[in-house]
Amino acid sequence: MQVLKTAMSDTPAQFARDLRIRLRQSETEKFPAWSDAEFHRWAVRLFLLQCAANEPYGAWCLAHGAGGRGMNDWRSLPAVPTEAFKLLELSSLPAAERTTYFQSSGTTGHQPSRHFHSPASLELYSASLRPWFRAHLLPEPIRDSGRPDFLNLTPPPGACPHSSLVHMFGDVTGGFGSPDSEFAGRVAHDGTWELDFDRVLRTLQRSQDLNRPLVVLGTAFSFVHLTDHLAAQGLRFQLAPDSRVLETGGYKGRSRTVPKAELHAVIRQFFGIPDAAIVTEYGMSELGSQAYDRIAGSGSGSPDTDKLPRRLRFPPWCRAAVVSPETGDEVDAGGTGLVRVFDLINVWSVAAVQTGDVARDWPDGLELLGRADELEPRGCSRMVA
Repeated sequence: MQVLKTAMSDTPAQFARDLRIRLRQSETEKFPAWSDAEFHRWAVRLFLLQCAANEPYGAWCLAHGAGGRGMNDWRSLPAVPTEAFKLLELSSLPAAERTTYFQSSGTTGHQPSRHFHSPASLELYSASLRPWFRAHLLPEPIRDSGRPDFLNLTPPPGACPHSSLVHMFGDVTGGFGSPDSEFAGRVAHDGTWELDFDRVLRTLQRSQDLNRPLVVLGTAFSFVHLTDHLAAQGLRFQLAPDSRVLETGGYKGRSRTVPKAELHAVIRQFFGIPDAAIVTEYGMSELGSQAYDRIAGSGSGSPDTDKLPRRLRFPPWCRAAVVSPETGDEVDAGGTGLVRVFDLINVWSVAAVQTGDVARDWPDGLELLGRADELEPRGCSRMVA
């Protein structure tokens, strides 16, 4: 159990080292929930560090009474709206240490948010990302080989250095994918993403012909483009057993939207996989942690199990609440509001983030409903042509 330190003797680097130790322990123990008391100690420790080291956030906290209702739990710590990442450099990293940044994928003409990173912050990001991804997409060793082929429906990381989604896909592909893994997207002249359909079809055909498991990662809108193309070509595949699909992102601002249940049905139809193989991910450039709505393979094809509602759950080192947009107070179970997140992985930026995403709060997780109407559309799917 960590001992709460004072801001004067603590540093972000020391906090990150301590947190990495706790992450490894959590993974070894199969990710049990952290007690409220333990998470509170970590949250307050990080809050004190960020108030002292992150000047814009410190000013924000001062203006908001440094918590107002006191520091009884993480919900009382001042949360910064995601829109503030567009206007302020919310970072405690010295300029010389900011080796990259992730930016939101807003509409053309809108200022994107920026989340600055250093080698140390990206190392912590990966230490959080990989075990939580593996627990949901690769919960059991893949037959014959522990490194399945990955097919990413995005450009490669080198083509999109400021996309947190592409960085995520590159990290997990490097950590878990075979040497034959592919990035089948490219950046068009207008900056949007498009698919190299020939490359996608070759990879799908190889999985089917060689009976090799395939992990397909992409935005919801990229799967719409791909399945539209397969339908137009009269093509269907039967991917190898143990194949997986991760879809993420929404449709806000797009001319065509597909309800999630319908999208998953189309993916099952054209990829020849069960519903249990499809996992939805929720994340954003301003956060370091991701939420998933199921463990791949859970349900085992049982119609009753597959009909259970899907709830998004963050890892133990990240907590989310649904709050009223009018009062900022947490809604009752089953109520709707805006998603507020406290992410311990955001050591060098801001841990308390107020999103513009609307969700319903349930005891077993979040049901994401979309974006607040008055807010700017966002999401990685907006980048897809």
